[in-house]
Amino acid sequence: RRIGSVCTGAMLLARAGLLDGRRATTHWNWCEVLIRRAPRARVDPDPIFVRDKNIYTSAGVTAGMDLALALVEEDHGSRLALQVARNLVLYLRRPGGQSQFSAALSLQLTDRKPLRELEAWVLDNLNKPLTVPVLAQRVAMSPRNFARVFTKELKTTPAKFVERLRVETARRRLEESQNSMESIASECGFGNVNSMRNVFQRALRIAPGQYRRHFRHVKNRPKARIKR
Repeated sequence: RRIGSVCTGAMLLARAGLLDGRRATTHWNWCEVLIRRAPRARVDPDPIFVRDKNIYTSAGVTAGMDLALALVEEDHGSRLALQVARNLVLYLRRPGGQSQFSAALSLQLTDRKPLRELEAWVLDNLNKPLTVPVLAQRVAMSPRNFARVFTKELKTTPAKFVERLRVETARRRLEESQNSMESIASECGFGNVNSMRNVFQRALRIAPGQYRRHFRHVKNRPKARIKR
């Protein structure tokens, strides 16, 4: 028997003691509350949904749709899950390991204008080495102060932020272009396909090739005929 929750429904599982010793998630804005209510759980604020044996928890309400599709795929395979996704007008079932947060959006939320403006420059230069000294020089800060301010403002390190931007950009390339894996890996600054694959597996729990195949399967579906 499987037990699952969507968004703050995880609080009910916590109250019942079902999250003790389990990895779980909820909407990022409620993770601190869940940690207090389920001190024995391993609360992860990042993924859109988490499976720990027979316990499933998901982030915000729309993440519940991704969780539901994952359950359909577990029981009936990816083909039926994709058919259900089409009926729900979803382009793609997002893997559970995908982050709740958009790197680009998180940078726009900061009050520091130099950091907000840094995003556009980084996106235009993903294929270049984007080290802390390089980024710090761009916003006229010392590397040490830049790393401190950046981490405080965005709750992540510059290196992790750049990696997430590269993943988000590579995802769009895989979805929208016919470019080769080698080309996308180079354009997004991964260096090579193996490096991109490793980062995708760590960030999204899915390989780039599998991600592209899933997306194309949905995009290339036959169009429904309209009776006149």
